[in-house]
Amino acid sequence: MSFLCFRPYDFQQLLIDINQLKNSYSFVRLYEIGKSVEGRSIWEIKIGEGKRKVHFNGSFHANEWITSSALLSFVKEYAEAIAKGDVIEGISSQLLFSENSLSIVPMVNPDGVELVINGLSTKNEQQVISINGGSTEFSGWKANIRGVDLNNQYPVGWEIEKERKEPKSPAPRDYPGDRPLSEPEAIVMAELQIREQFDRVLAFHTQGAEFYWGYNNKEPEESKCLAERFERVSGYEAVRFIDSHAGFKDWFIQEYEQPGFTIELGKGCNPLPLTQLPAMYQATRSICIAALLE
Repeated sequence: MSFLCFRPYDFQQLLIDINQLKNSYSFVRLYEIGKSVEGRSIWEIKIGEGKRKVHFNGSFHANEWITSSALLSFVKEYAEAIAKGDVIEGISSQLLFSENSLSIVPMVNPDGVELVINGLSTKNEQQVISINGGSTEFSGWKANIRGVDLNNQYPVGWEIEKERKEPKSPAPRDYPGDRPLSEPEAIVMAELQIREQFDRVLAFHTQGAEFYWGYNNKEPEESKCLAERFERVSGYEAVRFIDSHAGFKDWFIQEYEQPGFTIELGKGCNPLPLTQLPAMYQATRSICIAALLE
């Protein structure tokens, strides 16, 4: 487990890791695909030269930052295996490299992650404290720095979520915004999909040790096959439908009718403790590899 980072995974750690990857492996490509509300870069990592376009992302939700750590651990192990010509999970890494063009956005919500891990460092401190009910304890914060839940921002059933979500104004969690795609981080992810036209999308969240793979019966038959594979390799429960809308995965399935998944790593109360990282990484690694197979 030498790839794991046993410290809270903040934006600075992400920068350290992606720079190390860039300097170590010529086949790892880095792109700044946009900026957060506070101007932090949203980074995409690309690996591979295959026809199948696969996308993973993490930390849509601020206090689920451990997903960024798990994804970077996978990227490090995968890149090292490719460089050495090794197998990973019994599969040739070079075969995976040749068959897939893999895109990873490990930290969709860097401002929120920074707030949860490092506390206030924003010009809008009083506004953030006000959104948080006067408290400077941010461990329960899921939203972006403006108090909008980025995974309730997509134009697919957004009106349903707007109506039934309790927060009617910016909040630490669950407020879907004044309109769909009002937040720069959500827009960046929509534009990435529109530009790249991914064939498969996996959004990593916590908690529940389960994953969701359907939406409005728009998911293709291939989704069921992949869900069965993910369930087998991870031990996580496959759940086809839940009463939820306006998420990135929901929008992807509705608009593109391709396999999309929300992976809920680990169990417990967010933010999940680092003691769970090894088990979470095993599930992440197995699911990621399975997603790169035919």
